[in-house]
Amino acid sequence: MPRRPLPVPLAAALTTTAVTAGALTGCGSVAPSSTTGPLVDRGTVRIAAASETPSFNPYTAFGAGPARYAYDSLVNVAADATLVSGLASSWQATTTTATFTLRPGTTCSDGTPLTATAVARALTYAADPAHQLAGAQTVLPTVPFTASADDSTGTVTATTTAPFPFLTRTLGLLPIVCPAGLDRPQSLDRSTQGTGPYVLTHYTPGGPYEFTVREGYTWGPAGATTAEPGLPARIVISVVPQASTAANLLLTGGIDIASVNGPDRARLTDHGLATADVATVIGLTFFNQRPGRPLADPALRRALVSALDRQGLANVAVGGTGTPATDFGAQGAVCHADLAAANLPVQDATEALRAAGWTRAADARLTKNGRPLRLRLITSPDLGPTLAPVAELMARSWTALGADVKLVTESLPALVNAMYQTGDFDVVVGTSPGFALPVGFIPFFSGPPPAQGLNFAGVANPAYDALVAQALREPDTAGCATWNRAAAALFRSADALPIADGRSTVYGRSTTFATTFGGQVIPTSIRLHR
Repeated sequence: MPRRPLPVPLAAALTTTAVTAGALTGCGSVAPSSTTGPLVDRGTVRIAAASETPSFNPYTAFGAGPARYAYDSLVNVAADATLVSGLASSWQATTTTATFTLRPGTTCSDGTPLTATAVARALTYAADPAHQLAGAQTVLPTVPFTASADDSTGTVTATTTAPFPFLTRTLGLLPIVCPAGLDRPQSLDRSTQGTGPYVLTHYTPGGPYEFTVREGYTWGPAGATTAEPGLPARIVISVVPQASTAANLLLTGGIDIASVNGPDRARLTDHGLATADVATVIGLTFFNQRPGRPLADPALRRALVSALDRQGLANVAVGGTGTPATDFGAQGAVCHADLAAANLPVQDATEALRAAGWTRAADARLTKNGRPLRLRLITSPDLGPTLAPVAELMARSWTALGADVKLVTESLPALVNAMYQTGDFDVVVGTSPGFALPVGFIPFFSGPPPAQGLNFAGVANPAYDALVAQALREPDTAGCATWNRAAAALFRSADALPIADGRSTVYGRSTTFATTFGGQVIPTSIRLHR
């Protein structure tokens, strides 16, 4: 069964289905291959998608992923994480203003020239809260802004109401919808109105979806064009929910490109396939600190984290020999650093619990003020096959201390309900590529709880809040040291715990390509071989 779509913020923060900000920013990789056959000019490349796309509007949660085929952004992120040109040939930004100068000669798929006014209109439309465009909001800055245009110079300027450090990596990466699409936004569900290298030419509910190349396209990443030898004339995307099925189709030639994770990756080695590894964080764990929950006590959280065998958990998380996670986001994210080992609590858990007022009763259970320590630990198999064993190992460690741990494996809707509606959990274990920018984590580690905010674990860390306020005033990556100090404060307080650094892989049969952070294939990089 295909996975049921999640709320976009949850998808980006907790699950493997992040498709917007995480997929658009950060570094990726180029898929090496043993393919040596000649290029196939103007062929067809078949790509597997894990879930269907009910709307191709690039500003919705569903259309944000496939938007890269039909829509361009002002700038692009290369595989090495550097910013390269897109619709804009040059750009400059502070923490409150970003200006982009458009490349001349860019046209929409309906043939009309793209103007600075059209770009400013798209930015304004996507940011309007009244439109409730979840996909756009996970890319754009988290502070309000206004956009203006000067068509005589081809410049677009955005000004924010408060400092925000990553304006180029947010405003600059929003897919730009052309005026014809903004005039009829409902048409964007089944058609595309962009400046991108392909146009959606066939839509079938549940797939497949067919894109056809645009001739004369010359404004792709760093000036990429659609005239390159080997670039496919057609891209056909089919819905293949199961990784095992995708692996079979790769081996038999039924598809050309697919993302595969889990044990099926082993079947695809030594077959001459192109491979691009995608970094993930497995077992991103949150502790419920809302009033009345036992883990509102930081001393208890630190003791429980100290009791865990991080290497053992990492081994279980990857189904083999794992590496304990170093940060909340995946490797390759902006400002990613090795923070966990130096900042996580390391202490004798039994002594720490005793110092915090917990004692072992006659039945070996931990109690404080006459109340036993009861923990509800939840996860979902829909978030990954190894998460339940990870949770089981956590439960065994805490049970050995004397905690009464109730391990619950939920359906994905029930997990979401517990996190965002009832709050009936103490520990939740998920998995994530995380956000490519450190600002993405802010609403999950600070601010109000649901329904007013996204801080479902009720995290309240004054040191984190103060450092974030400082980092927001530092431009782009100049503030990475401050962002990392903020993340370190979360580790020291045991506010959350990432378990293992993991990998999924994008495979290509008779193809080569490059990917961005999150594993999204860059369309203009695809080459088809015999």
